[in-house]
Parts: sequence; structure tokens; C-alpha cells
Amino acid sequence: MASTTSFCTSPFHTGISYNHHHRTPLPSSTSILTFTSRSPTSLRSSIHRPAVVAAASNAVEVEKPAASKSPAKILPFRVGHGFDLHRLEPGYPLIIGGINIPHERGCEAHSDGDVLLHCVVDAILGALGLPDIGQIFPDSDPKWKGAASSVFIREAVRLMHEAGYELGNLDATLILQRPKLSPHKEAIRDNLSLLLGADPSVVNLKAKTHEKVDSLGENRSIAAHTVVLLMKK
Repeated sequence: MASTTSFCTSPFHTGISYNHHHRTPLPSSTSILTFTSRSPTSLRSSIHRPAVVAAASNAVEVEKPAASKSPAKILPFRVGHGFDLHRLEPGYPLIIGGINIPHERGCEAHSDGDVLLHCVVDAILGALGLPDIGQIFPDSDPKWKGAASSVFIREAVRLMHEAGYELGNLDATLILQRPKLSPHKEAIRDNLSLLLGADPSVVNLKAKTHEKVDSLGENRSIAAHTVVLLMKK
């Protein structure tokens, strides 16, 4: 039997082009597939895929920027949040913002347990995209045993300036049931501003009780939250 030849579009187009006057199949502008009646299952194909080649070429072009590492984006400002909590136990000093607060309980911690300064350090480190205070000053290192937290905050401030930023403003909230911090708030804020090298007008401090709920409300712990805004110099 003589071979017959049919023309069809690529697998993405199911139609066949015909000249309706002469019933002569016309090749489409897309791929041409040749079949023989002698061997129905065999496929002789000469497939031209300019579109596929172009797509592949485009894919390579898209991947190039992903392969190349661009420098870190310099942001005009950065925001960081810090949180810290310590147990309150008898026999320890209660130090908040570098100020010794008279109380029958204090923070049990590896360093001096200053919950406010630890919180501020974490906020600054977070804004800079750096590891937290526990990684930079691990409590497994004996040299930080009983260390003043002012050491940690000075290092955080140094890293902030090294990165080209300065403090825009800081807002901190202390959470504890006792003692009342109203008589000590100005001294705490002034000392914190001094450690940060910032004007007191950009440092805000609030104190809240925990309405006698859980360990904070039962005078068994103290916590702090801090948000900082760093501005590019």
C-alpha cells in the first residue's frame, strides 16, 4: 500500500489546515509531524520549536539575577522589638534600667538580670537584623556571670553606630505587680538615655501591673517590651 501523508499542528493545536477548494492539506506554520500508514506506531518527526527555544532562552535570562547576589539594601529606618522576662526570687537585687530598686525580691539571672536593658538590647539587635542577646552574650559563658547589663547595651549601641544608624525613638513597657515604679521612672529613663547616648525626649517608659494574673501578677516575675526606631545617619 502506498504511503499517505497528513499534516497536523503541534500537540498544542488539534486542528488541521485544509484548502477547502482542492482538499489539499496545507502545512501549518507550527510543527509538522509525518506519519506513515505502513508503520502507524512509528513517528518520523522533524519538530522545530523556535518558541520553546526562545522560552528556554528567556528562562536562562530570568535565572541570572537570582544567581548573582546583590548587596544588602540600605534602609532609611529600621524597627526592632524586644521582650524579656525574669523570675523574681528573694535574695537578689532588683535592677531596672541600671537603677537599683528597693524590693524584697530581685531577678534571678546569669548577669545582673536587668530586664529593661536586656529588652532594649534585643530590640536594637533585632532592628539591625542581628542575633539576639542570648547568642551574643550566652549565659553559658562564665565571663558574663553577674555582669552589669550596661556592658550589653553599650555593645548594642556600638553595633548600631557601626551600621550607620542612630536612635530615632524608643518606647518601653515594664510589667510587674510590685513595687510601684512611679517614684523611679524618671531616674530609670535618664539613665537609659545616658547609656543610649540619646536625648531623654526620645526615650519613653511605661509601667503596668498584670492585674494579679499569673506569675507577673503574683509578684513572681517581671517582664518588659521595647520598640525602637533606628534612623539612617
